[in-house]
Amino acid sequence: MIKHVEILDTKILSDNWYILKKVTYEYTMADGRKEVQSREAYDRGNGATILLYNKERKTVILTRQFRLPTYINGNPDGMLIEACAGLLDKDNAEDCIRRETEEETGYRIENVQKVFEAYMSPGSVTEILYFFVAEYKPHMKIGDGGGLEHEQENIEVLELPFEKVLEMVRSGEIKDAKTIMLIQYLQIHQLLS
Repeated sequence: MIKHVEILDTKILSDNWYILKKVTYEYTMADGRKEVQSREAYDRGNGATILLYNKERKTVILTRQFRLPTYINGNPDGMLIEACAGLLDKDNAEDCIRRETEEETGYRIENVQKVFEAYMSPGSVTEILYFFVAEYKPHMKIGDGGGLEHEQENIEVLELPFEKVLEMVRSGEIKDAKTIMLIQYLQIHQLLS
């Protein structure tokens, strides 16, 4: 058990896109011993994600877009199917996810429900992700979605049967952690029943 942590030094290694820091810290163990360690932490800010579902149709809205890190790590075309998401910037999580939903999917949702929050990769990334679900109906579609051109987003909007989405998780076609977590949330809580 760690009793006390003190940051000794912080160096910025990169601030090209987001901030990569090397942090040297000392912590005190339960028996009084002190240990110094250095680690790198990537700070890209906190984010929010949402899974839209339609009870009548038993469908969900997902997106598909190119993700360079997946391409580098063996995803042949770099395309990833995932739940709508975005960085909070200066918004609170609910305002962020409403904005991102409209930009990415073209839906202006009415009621959002926060279901949980989680650190997504706590060994190296500072981000907390806020998870939401919301029901969508055809009348909520106000645009095409696809993201913002000035942010160089090129997002395909997918409306898929929930049973197919479950199979896509099983087959590995859906590999995004936040998306799998939200799909499982819908399944566990039987929101499409």
